[in-house]
Amino acid sequence: MNAALASPLVLPEARWLALRAEHETRVSAWTAPHQERAARGEAHPVHDFLFSYYRFRPSWLRRWHPGPDLALAGAAARDYLQWPEYHEVDGSVALNPAALGPRRRESAAWMLHLLRLTAARPPQFACFGLHEWAMVYRQPPGAVRHAAWPLRFDAGTIARLVEAQPIRCSHFDAFRFFTAPARPLNRLQPTRASAPDLEQSGCLHANMDLYKWAFKLAPFTPSELVADCFALARDIREVDMRASPYDLAALGYAPIPIETAEGRAEYERHQRAFSRRSEPLRARLIAVLERLTSPA
Repeated sequence: MNAALASPLVLPEARWLALRAEHETRVSAWTAPHQERAARGEAHPVHDFLFSYYRFRPSWLRRWHPGPDLALAGAAARDYLQWPEYHEVDGSVALNPAALGPRRRESAAWMLHLLRLTAARPPQFACFGLHEWAMVYRQPPGAVRHAAWPLRFDAGTIARLVEAQPIRCSHFDAFRFFTAPARPLNRLQPTRASAPDLEQSGCLHANMDLYKWAFKLAPFTPSELVADCFALARDIREVDMRASPYDLAALGYAPIPIETAEGRAEYERHQRAFSRRSEPLRARLIAVLERLTSPA
């Protein structure tokens, strides 16, 4: 059956209200501390990243949407008609895939192409997190991205460590933050256009970006999937910063010392675990995209 023609499952009001409450409780554990820090004027170099870099508002992350496979019964469901992506279907309220405009449909087709290629490509596990080091390589101390936090090594030691190991970054949105002297050291020169040719599931940033692709489809992505992708991205961000040259011990983050063989082995173990966790999430996103982009 064509996915675009499949009828959504109708959820009774009590059931979907319970699902919505569960989602809001789950997500508030992430959004509330962020908003409390923002109110105090504090910044967290690990956990705030998912809100400052990806720019999906906490209120949007808390908002529950059922996704295209479910319809909502009951009077409370009419609240969803305030969004143009919803319509009434046989007495219930559901997302209308036809409301995905031409520009978003084109973007969804590009995402689908990217995710399919990423899923089919063998993961690579030999970068060892050097992208974060390349972002401070030969950079004046006050110019580093997280200048409020000390580095574990002086500039000269960081330069020697970067130059002693091959850099294999395949992710454009990491590579674009490399310092100018670091870019020629990378074995690849990724661009936005080359992303479908290079993205692979061993890359921490490619797996973090599953959250980005999920929320870019909102409200068509089931909120449970958006939250699952956020949870993965949050865990990845912690490892990413622990393997960085920053000293975040004051925040309770022990370093992963990729300057040592033991540290590189630990980093690779995390990489492989994140790659495995990313696979079902990527498959679920692909399924949503296939439904949304399939011709009626």
